[in-house]
Amino acid sequence: MITEYKNIKEVVGPIMLVSNVAGAGYNEIVEIKQADGNIRYGKVLEIRGNDAVVQLFESAQELKIATSKVRFLGKPMQVGVSKEMLGRVFDGMGRVKDGDADIIPDKYLDINGSPINPVARDYPNQFIQTGISSIDGLNTLVRGQKLPIFSMNGLPHTELVAQIVRQAKVLGDNEQFAVVFVAMGITHEQADYFLKDFSSNGAIERTVCVLNLASEPSIERISAPHVGLSIAEYLAYECDMQVLVVLTDMTNYAEALREVSSARKEIPARRGYPGYLYTDFAGIYERAGRIAGKKGSITQIPILTMPDDDKTHPVPDLTGYITEGQIMLARDLYKKGIMPPIDVLSSLSRLKDKGIGEGKTAEFHSSLANQLFACYARGKEAKDLAMILGENAISPADKIYASFAENFEQEFISQGERENRSIFDTFDIGWRLLKIFPRGELKRLKSKYIDEYLKGE
Repeated sequence: MITEYKNIKEVVGPIMLVSNVAGAGYNEIVEIKQADGNIRYGKVLEIRGNDAVVQLFESAQELKIATSKVRFLGKPMQVGVSKEMLGRVFDGMGRVKDGDADIIPDKYLDINGSPINPVARDYPNQFIQTGISSIDGLNTLVRGQKLPIFSMNGLPHTELVAQIVRQAKVLGDNEQFAVVFVAMGITHEQADYFLKDFSSNGAIERTVCVLNLASEPSIERISAPHVGLSIAEYLAYECDMQVLVVLTDMTNYAEALREVSSARKEIPARRGYPGYLYTDFAGIYERAGRIAGKKGSITQIPILTMPDDDKTHPVPDLTGYITEGQIMLARDLYKKGIMPPIDVLSSLSRLKDKGIGEGKTAEFHSSLANQLFACYARGKEAKDLAMILGENAISPADKIYASFAENFEQEFISQGERENRSIFDTFDIGWRLLKIFPRGELKRLKSKYIDEYLKGE
């Protein structure tokens, strides 16, 4: 039997304290019914003796403590899931947001998910094509991987995110592919941009959008990634789909956690963030992966902006500890008009070699990527040296490398926002750029690759 309480002691921001509560549990959903019949919801954050600390899902504005009744529903927050969610838009609580009819759920899932048994995890080993050369060719995304994008304020990560959602695909005729796009704390303008972009090219049909606007409550920002990942788990593990989850922006998510932590009067850790920020992030990122015996997979691309362009800020710092690499955007490339401004030298996909090679992309993929990377790194050094000593002071070999670095940025890294390159298009560009070098400089390529793809040059 569900008991009603009229013992609301106080409300501070999104936090409500209910006294003399019996039998309430952590994460339990709470219903707050007001005298006018209006109902609001929250969840139990903490039990202090007979008092329950409740986090409100909506604003506490105009909530009348004296006349409100509180009911503890005895279950955690759940989201109804179905394949009908593809092509639809939901808010951070999993409620329909696009104005169409509610979906008919096949089942309800706890938004906190269930931890994947480490023994049951299958190793990521299949390629996902994003259509972006800097990622596909050099920092390959692999099914089941979590590969974040580290951006800076003012850089075009919004356009890059939209391009990935539009273009991402898995190779293979019998594969079902879906995208779960989760946006946290975005503006109305950004939301309109994403929805119009996805709708204009048909990407919306294979995408589930979970949108939380900056004007909406912080608690929705906190629940949005959990809702999105629960939907992804259903599509991957019960509908056998390959699911790409895009989370933007994790910095906004962390700010919402800090706001709630401050309202709870918790002792702050680094930069005022709660001490459990690492474990909270891990609870999100570790929901990516593959399960042995299951055909589907969940791959994550979290996007985060680094405050003050600081890589040591807690959000990128902790994210880097949990994830398997990073894609770095660079302000100097953006100023030069390179789009997307991906700094391939600072980027890394730790699982790249597991998802490429013969039968997946191409036998030569790893060797070609290593050669391009090495030539670009030396070319950047040669350009820096030329700026210090003058172009006439560097060796003829360094001049070739400097020329390669310039061509590499303009032709390989830079590509149109609507340019969708297959992995084979990326290979063709890479081979063509390497033709500038004498055979003796291509030390990371096997002779048979040089003979076949560079025509003996």
